[in-house]
Amino acid sequence: MKYTDRKPAYLMLEDGTTFKGIAVGKIGTTTGEICFNTGMTGYQELYTDPSYFGQIIVNTNSHIGNYGTVDLDTESDSIKFSGLVCRGFSSMYSRKDATDSLQAYFEKNGVVGISEVDTREIVRLVRNKGAMNAVISSEIEDMAKLKEIVSKVPSMSGLELSSKVSTKEAYFLGNPDAKKKVAVLDLGVKRNILTNFTERDIYCKVYPGETTFEEMQKWSPDGYFISNGPGDPSATKYAIETVKDILKAEKPLFGICLGHQILAEANGISTYKMHNGHRGLNHPVKNLVTGLSEITSQNHGFAVDAKEVEKNPNVEITHINLNDNTVEGIRIKNKPAFSVQHHPEAAPGPHDSAYLFDDFVKLLSK
Repeated sequence: MKYTDRKPAYLMLEDGTTFKGIAVGKIGTTTGEICFNTGMTGYQELYTDPSYFGQIIVNTNSHIGNYGTVDLDTESDSIKFSGLVCRGFSSMYSRKDATDSLQAYFEKNGVVGISEVDTREIVRLVRNKGAMNAVISSEIEDMAKLKEIVSKVPSMSGLELSSKVSTKEAYFLGNPDAKKKVAVLDLGVKRNILTNFTERDIYCKVYPGETTFEEMQKWSPDGYFISNGPGDPSATKYAIETVKDILKAEKPLFGICLGHQILAEANGISTYKMHNGHRGLNHPVKNLVTGLSEITSQNHGFAVDAKEVEKNPNVEITHINLNDNTVEGIRIKNKPAFSVQHHPEAAPGPHDSAYLFDDFVKLLSK
């Protein structure tokens, strides 16, 4: 199927709101939690980010697909999101380095999407009513059937998803003769996070998400990294227990996104599902330690409870989101451990927060 065939498609939200548009990618049906990303570039990185597993992305940028796809822009071994909603979709591209169109890329990867819908209205609905489940179909026109399908989609609350995107076997990355070694607990890690480590002369061993501290300890790493990933952090019990063991051993630890939430949970601080989450490339964050502000890349639908952090004598807030004052970073006062909610590796996004990788390297040397 070519995009130019203009086959109709439907998007139905769980509240029954329905949009008719034009099919994108594979002809079929897909479901997931609908969310929106405000970034104006980097769509391929978004679609291959494991943190989007189980979600339908609404790209708010008016044109999607205009620069095609290239293998270097992937953040994992395959597309991870559930489906696409966009305004204007281009099956033609002008980027010199591109190897394929986004339409062909979607067809090869079995991605279902919809275009030519009012994304501004959809975003307003999600902002006002909160995150909700949705279905996209270019093969079913029976609205009652679509409503039945979307009603059976599980809520993201209480959903453990990291085990579905984590590596199945441990693997190595970087220079074996590097000065430092870091064990990476893969809950859905992005490639550019690993690149940020290897570029700093760190040899990484990436472990499946359900690996215990005892198993990782056998490699004698200098520190531990807890990655980003999808799903409800409170449901990722195995990772919480692993982080508790790392903290008991007082080993250097760094967490990003889900890893940040897991670190909070391991310290008895709860997380909660946000109204509609943060997803974009221009979220302002203040570093409370330096007093400086940073523009950050973000992708999360859960957050750490700020009041519980403030009550915990062993944990302090290091970063806050300047849009809504949610927790963007924490540090364990009596342990060599810290984490951030945003993505310092970007891909896509700004690199204002890349210094956090340097901070972790320094921690490894203490």
